[in-house]
Amino acid sequence: MQLRRDDGYEIDTAPGRLDVKQVHTWLATDAYWATGRPEDVMLRAIHNSLCFGVYAPDGRQVGFARVVTDLATFAWLCDVYISPTARGLGLGTWLARTATEHLLGHGLRRVLLATLDAHGVYTKAGYAPISQPDRWMEIFRQPTGDVAHT
Repeated sequence: MQLRRDDGYEIDTAPGRLDVKQVHTWLATDAYWATGRPEDVMLRAIHNSLCFGVYAPDGRQVGFARVVTDLATFAWLCDVYISPTARGLGLGTWLARTATEHLLGHGLRRVLLATLDAHGVYTKAGYAPISQPDRWMEIFRQPTGDVAHT
């Protein structure tokens, strides 16, 4: 899937276009949920996910999102990131909305995400608090060492 805005920014799901090293650097050093994430873990996560890259008009990657999904019933939108140099242009909302519409186009019943501080971005993309949180459970294993990633 490839989509272009009038200002030349693109979203593309082509795996070969991703700047994987840049994505790892962004997430491991600047994303509270992935600080310290090892590169091999990031590579495995990208390989086993549906990924969306955001690209500037000059072709440089400026954003990323990853989806864990079966493309039939469920998806989890995660690792949504826009480079600090490209923030304030509406790219995060556009990325979240585009990824979500792509997923819902497959007939999925549920798309989830978790966020500490970007509720406004995701509300614009159609997200709301979980309607029945008492039905959800988790296993959360804290990584060994001093870093915490989810």
